[in-house]
Amino acid sequence: MGVYDLFSKRQKRLNDEVPDVFTYGLLTEKLKIQIIHIYRNCIGYSQNEYVEDIPKGIFTHITDILREEYGRFNLAKTSSFYKNEDDEELTNFFLESVDSDKVLDVVELVFRAIESVIAPIYSNSYKDSNNSKLHPEQAIKDLNTRFKENGFGYSFEAGQIIRIDSTLIHSEITKPTLKLLAFEKFIGANEEYLVAHDHYKHGRNKECLTNCLKAFESTMKIICKEKGWEFQSNASSRSLIQICFKNELIPNFIQNQFTSLQNLLESGIPTIRNKIGAHGQGNVTQKVNDEMTRYALNLTGSNIILLIEQSGIK
Repeated sequence: MGVYDLFSKRQKRLNDEVPDVFTYGLLTEKLKIQIIHIYRNCIGYSQNEYVEDIPKGIFTHITDILREEYGRFNLAKTSSFYKNEDDEELTNFFLESVDSDKVLDVVELVFRAIESVIAPIYSNSYKDSNNSKLHPEQAIKDLNTRFKENGFGYSFEAGQIIRIDSTLIHSEITKPTLKLLAFEKFIGANEEYLVAHDHYKHGRNKECLTNCLKAFESTMKIICKEKGWEFQSNASSRSLIQICFKNELIPNFIQNQFTSLQNLLESGIPTIRNKIGAHGQGNVTQKVNDEMTRYALNLTGSNIILLIEQSGIK
């Protein structure tokens, strides 16, 4: 069968750092049950005794892998009357386990099978023969949606489970931003940035953009106040940016090298929020997609990091 590089093995090779807007502990019972519904609706169960029982084969293969890797004869107790004992054994293990890494081993192997085994052969014939109700692509999308809305910091990408902070953007932007905003002076901006992430996790993308702008503006107001730079209490982001540049928060020699920086700051977060998230939508409902929202979160974080680090305020 070969030795599998399971999620739990890879996780031991990673060092946990600063906690952030996601959780990385044990999956809640609610999330576990949601995941079971997803993979069972996709994999289905065989209704035709004359064709290969693909669902049973998938669960047997995964159960065999985990038994061998964990050095166990059985993963969990099963009832003798259950139609597919390997499915029941795997599901019981998934529900009962208090080891989050091993729980994610199950998720990874099941959805890898959905992606590599079921997706290539998925058709009306497979749906009818196996009572499948969910397309493999949609199953994977639903899994990641459930992770996000439960604030669970993992994603299934390219056949494996990854921590969100294993990605370059998350580790280089989101976590450093939260670390800088953790200083007491930036508590207001910190709350707004965390609220923006919470809105994103729950699919409230317009609200996310609004709080991105609030966090960006609050950061600049805090810096201006600490530096003694005058500004109106209702100052717009554009006005605040101009004050920061006028007082050389960004040194002249850097401004000369990066002539487009002010345009980027002025037209980035405020424009995204104003164009998409803030004004009336008229007859046509405006939908802010996840891609644009992620961009706004990342741009907000990058701008905040730049401004706070240049200010030297802690």
